[in-house]
Amino acid sequence: MSQDTTTIKKPVRVWVDGCFDMMHYGHANALRQAKAMGDVLVVGVHSDAEIAKNKGKDQLINNISNFLIKKKKKRYAAVAACKWVDQVVPNAPYNTTVEILREYDIDFCVHGDDITTMADGTDCYQAVKDAGLYRECKRTQGVSTTELVGRMLLMTRDHHKRGESSISNVNPQDLGSFSTVGGKKKPNQRTTVSHFLPTSKRIVQFSEGREPKETDRIVYVDGTFDLFHIGHIEFLKRAKALGDFLIVGVHDDQTVNAIKGSNYPLMNLHERALSVLACRYVDEVIIGAPYSVTEDILTKEYHVHIVGHSNTHTELDLDGKDPYKLAKERGLYKEIENPNSTLTTEGIIDRIIQNRVLYEERQKRKNAKAELESHKEAEEKKRV
Repeated sequence: MSQDTTTIKKPVRVWVDGCFDMMHYGHANALRQAKAMGDVLVVGVHSDAEIAKNKGKDQLINNISNFLIKKKKKRYAAVAACKWVDQVVPNAPYNTTVEILREYDIDFCVHGDDITTMADGTDCYQAVKDAGLYRECKRTQGVSTTELVGRMLLMTRDHHKRGESSISNVNPQDLGSFSTVGGKKKPNQRTTVSHFLPTSKRIVQFSEGREPKETDRIVYVDGTFDLFHIGHIEFLKRAKALGDFLIVGVHDDQTVNAIKGSNYPLMNLHERALSVLACRYVDEVIIGAPYSVTEDILTKEYHVHIVGHSNTHTELDLDGKDPYKLAKERGLYKEIENPNSTLTTEGIIDRIIQNRVLYEERQKRKNAKAELESHKEAEEKKRV
């Protein structure tokens, strides 16, 4: 009697950890790369206390994005919504240890090809590197929480164009240290904003390539999806629950700027499209979708059954018409209640600038106090 010697291969479990205080497509790309190295991706999210303790080098960024970092449940939810993530571990230690990997039955951890250090300057991953449990992925250039906050403080009307961008429509007092180099403002200084260079390869990497079945109910929603946040995620989750296949239209930069005015959008079309594509509730994205729902949207590529929109104010199209007029006339329109509707891109930017101002005022007071104490000590030494 022959004996079956076939063994079941153990799934390769991969660990990634981080702050994820402002979940962007750079984070998503790192998670995508890590997932490709194994079978199960486990993501550790650091606690508020660990972030505050160890990110001293980024005190300005930490302070102005403080309201994001401290909403730890929102950080967990944002990571869990990424389609490559299988498990989220709350309150993960900032210093990645062999013990934490063993606790979650991890085969190895992955981090980008940039150095992350503890408050004392030591490498956060030295222990797992020494144990042979460390692998690297490529960091996505041109995007980080620091870089995005810099964009918010230095938003320009021409920041989606190639080449240098000058500061416009921004109060100089709101720029603070982001418009200086080494603490000194350079003559005729111009501020440049990072420009993401999209490739078809990256879009394919983020796409599922799944087609709807004939029996699927197809849902269509659209929007700007600038600074992709938990409000967007909850909206897309509820939209997907209305059917089986979710298509998301992302409006182009020129349309968004014409409708919203000011300096919007903060992120360009392809950056925003990648953020949406990384969301597990999204099946397909129309890049550069028209602001108004058209016949082509409803019937040309897919047969749309439901057109959803959040229970928030809708800006009229440039011709003054309701962008959902056609969908409403055909009985396809559905309002989606979003409990996070008060969280907006505009609100995030306002809070970032307010926190920056408060931070720099506090730093001025601290520096003045330190100078005074130093002067007193010098005077005491002279008398001695």
